[in-house]
Amino acid sequence: MADIESGSARPAPRKRADARRNEATLLDAAASAFIASGVDVPVREIASRAGVGVGTIYRHFPTRADLIVAVYRHQVEACAEAGPTLLASSSTPYAALAQWIDLFVDFLVTKHGLAAALQSDNAAFQTLHAYFLDRLVPVCAELLAAAAAAGEIDPDVGALVLLRGVGNLCIGADDPRYDARRMVGVLIAGLTVRS
Repeated sequence: MADIESGSARPAPRKRADARRNEATLLDAAASAFIASGVDVPVREIASRAGVGVGTIYRHFPTRADLIVAVYRHQVEACAEAGPTLLASSSTPYAALAQWIDLFVDFLVTKHGLAAALQSDNAAFQTLHAYFLDRLVPVCAELLAAAAAAGEIDPDVGALVLLRGVGNLCIGADDPRYDARRMVGVLIAGLTVRS
């Protein structure tokens, strides 16, 4: 917001803590609804899960695309923030990497309908893939570097290559005959240094 008198710009006001919590609750409810019913789930179902009125959702997210983008970003941020936390609290860097990849798999396999939405012509979705890579590749790289420095994994695996490999293994995860998580576990186990 610009101050016309002085010509200086003031930053947008930061949301209060309770407003941030309420928005996070709404985004978590939307994510749950997307997992259960896909991104085309009725807004009234999302509102019911969040314990708010439909108008509250539209006040925060005027279009479905705005809501989808916000949920996606919220989940990317949660995954990105988990990396350093796991690295600090896990018994080994490799354990932190494995746990983080497990969270990444959760993120990928719960995106019912999101891939189709991202392929649409809606401008709101144009920057999401770059955002995803900008936030998650460095976190994965940090975890890989820590595990390699500890001598737990071979140091020649790049973060982008690993994330793409995991992503490819998660394709078709909605088929009950295929266990994507098990296949990703095999991949992660294959990173370890052989004695």
